[in-house]
Amino acid sequence: MTEQPKNNRISSGIAATITTAAVAVAGVVGYFTINNPSDTSNPNPPIVTQQPTNPVETPKATNEKTATVYWIQESQDGNNFELVPQSIQVQADVNNPSEFLEASFQRLLAGPTEGSGSSTIPEGTKLLDIKAQGDEVRVNLSSDFQFGGGSASMIGRVGQVVYTATALNPNAKVYLELDGEQIEVLGGEGLDLQQPLTRDNYQKNFEL
Repeated sequence: MTEQPKNNRISSGIAATITTAAVAVAGVVGYFTINNPSDTSNPNPPIVTQQPTNPVETPKATNEKTATVYWIQESQDGNNFELVPQSIQVQADVNNPSEFLEASFQRLLAGPTEGSGSSTIPEGTKLLDIKAQGDEVRVNLSSDFQFGGGSASMIGRVGQVVYTATALNPNAKVYLELDGEQIEVLGGEGLDLQQPLTRDNYQKNFEL
């Protein structure tokens, strides 16, 4: 009878130890559960990609188009001269005919290539501006355009300008300016120009 209380004390101590250990294990498990959450219901979380801060610009609409420049060439009968076209390819805004004509005139003022004819436009003439709007084309050249050559040369260079400027629209009206001023008389020979110039009045008023 004297040993029973001792066994009870031992059993009570073991139970207390087990309870304390269980509480400690539960605390450790709870700590790791809080600090390392795991959602087994969605094993593949969505990937978030950062959107670019600078949107990509849409490239400007361009189109390769055939433009035309005009040179002077001796006629087949050898009695006079005539205007002859040369096709060139240019890249420009499809909605901006001024860009096509600018490219044409830059090529015209650079001079003819081998076998394409000749030019009566004085070397050094520069294109200052060109605008095509509706059925009108305004061509602004440097004053070099009016120097050198006789009346035949003057007629030839006017024809080159008129026909090149109206290559996109043969019925267009051309206004010729030198250094920003519209002219009525060209050069020392005094070639009268009836502005606006057209292919029709050029053929009526001038002969190469």
